[in-house]
Amino acid sequence: MQKKLTKSAERKLFGVCGGLAEYFDVDPTLIRVAFLVALLGFGTGLLLYIVLAIVMPDPA
Repeated sequence: MQKKLTKSAERKLFGVCGGLAEYFDVDPTLIRVAFLVALLGFGTGLLLYIVLAIVMPDPA
């Protein structure tokens, strides 16, 4: 079965972190922490999150 990157059905905000966590089979908290580090450390986390929220399809 082929994996497909979609937003998570059990979403906190837009489901981006949950969807990435399901795709890579990791804990969603790790993805959320990575986005937070990217936001605070590099300033790119928010932009990346917004782009992914627009681009990633909703679950079927």
